[in-house]
Amino acid sequence: MATAPREKILLVDDEESIRFVLNKGLSMRGYVCDEASNSEEALNKLEAKPSELVMLDINMPGRQGTEILPDIRRRFPDTAVIMASAINDEHIIAKCIKDGAQDYIVKPFGFEQVLQSVSFALEKRRLELQIRYHLQKSDGRNNGQPTEIRAVFLDAIELLIRTLEENDKYTAGHSQKVTLIALAIGRRLDLSLEEMEDLRWAALLHDVGKIAVDPDILNKPSKLTPTEYRHIMTHALAGPSLVKPFVNERVVAIISHHHDHYDGSGLDQLVAGEKIPLGARIVAVADAFQAMTSDRPYRHAITREDALEELRACSGSQFDPVVAAILVKIAKNGQIA
Repeated sequence: MATAPREKILLVDDEESIRFVLNKGLSMRGYVCDEASNSEEALNKLEAKPSELVMLDINMPGRQGTEILPDIRRRFPDTAVIMASAINDEHIIAKCIKDGAQDYIVKPFGFEQVLQSVSFALEKRRLELQIRYHLQKSDGRNNGQPTEIRAVFLDAIELLIRTLEENDKYTAGHSQKVTLIALAIGRRLDLSLEEMEDLRWAALLHDVGKIAVDPDILNKPSKLTPTEYRHIMTHALAGPSLVKPFVNERVVAIISHHHDHYDGSGLDQLVAGEKIPLGARIVAVADAFQAMTSDRPYRHAITREDALEELRACSGSQFDPVVAAILVKIAKNGQIA
């Protein structure tokens, strides 16, 4: 039995049979579906009647789905997008996430996977709209002063983080703990108030892009394959896309680079050493230490002493040696929990 109609979904695919199956299945679950067979038809339909969500194929006659994805996100910012394609290329997936897609599912896909992706994308959209609402509301109250704006919609940001972490015992509180560690390092580096504020926001939001990561891969209880690891690492691309409308470019840069290795050996890394933003180098160390000392689906936590030894071992390669040394010192002095 169908539930009450809910969000509108535009299905964009040149294969009529795929549109038919998706339309029937989603409609039976209460979604209001429309169809388009190519990119131009999709844009025209969105112009006439915006949808909450678009499921967009890549290979279609005329303009490719990857070509109109940025157009959709720019012209219809309240519309979420799921890319649905037979192309399983990590670089294309990463680019789609960077360009604003909430998710990317590979054909052939099971209908339960589609439902999960739709629910996931619409939840992310709801949270984005909530944050945007707080930002617009704060603009009217304080003439757009950045510090005051941040204070007003902080609750919405923290709600987003809690939503990401509250259903996972392994990551509950992770971002808040990373933030406390990062700020402790920042104080030892005598960062300015402005730099500390940027660091605070970036540390709190560093994993927000994981809302675009497949939960089954994120919580896999065994070692990740190279493809799965690359998929998880797309959160460093998705996160900046999500928060860019609400924070400054310095915060965006910290989130973008928080998995960069100091020696330049990180995945698809373009900068190294001190060209990596200092805030990103701080978050990288704080994130690694907190992760190592916490249980994960695939392993138990290691001791603080072993984690500190690992920081020393990776100093100068994965981690900034100065930042790593500061964390080792303040941990030994009991200045972080």
